Amino acid sequence: MTKQPRPPLIEICVEGIDGLLAAQAAGADRVELCASLVEGGITPSLGTVRAALDQATVPFHVMVRPRGGDFLYSDAEYRSMLADVAALRDLGVPGVVFGCLNADGTIDEGRMSELTEAAGSLNVTCHRAFDMTRDLAEALEALIRCKVGRVLTSGQRDTAIEGISLLADLVRQAGDRIVVLGCGGLDLGNIAEVRRKTGLAEMHFAALKQVPSAMHYRNPHVGMGGSDLDREYRNTLTDTPLVAATIAAAKA
Repeated sequence: MTKQPRPPLIEICVEGIDGLLAAQAAGADRVELCASLVEGGITPSLGTVRAALDQATVPFHVMVRPRGGDFLYSDAEYRSMLADVAALRDLGVPGVVFGCLNADGTIDEGRMSELTEAAGSLNVTCHRAFDMTRDLAEALEALIRCKVGRVLTSGQRDTAIEGISLLADLVRQAGDRIVVLGCGGLDLGNIAEVRRKTGLAEMHFAALKQVPSAMHYRNPHVGMGGSDLDREYRNTLTDTPLVAATIAAAKA
């Protein structure tokens, strides 16, 4: 009798406490908790983290990223990341997510090792800074040396479908030394194929929808940043039915 592979663990990337509650209601195994997904995710507020500790029924890993943009941080930014990791450790969150690169496109092993050490017993994931490295195989070995437990990657492509062969290579290279957490445009139509062709044990996606603001009064003369004034009156929410359907497709 052929042994069936285990269903993959599904992590949902969310923005804020409402996103966490929606993802866990849909059956997420784990949540990546962020602020500002329009920036690719940055560190959520202390109040958000405390609310998650009070209300989460699944494990959640907290993004530690001081700003959007690249992953080459100033000394001041790096010190703020160390402080955030220490604060999150002391609060007792299940895990943290961060990534630091050198200017030459390699993993900054000094900073990654120090951040991982500061995390103590917390789960540590390197986020998609990994996908911006110059050599995936080299970068994976660097993370293993830094004692990072997991790496989030689309195989250095915009989507997991485009990076599918590289993801499969990473899974083979990683073995049981580090967990490869696959991501990149995973949805209801492709998640089962990506799982089948890569052997990923963990998969990550965000199922988002835009909903109009409930504000009745809308000031047409001012915006809170950027040129898209209507952005002030759209909210980005986790789509609970879509999360549930995509999880079912992944685990079928």
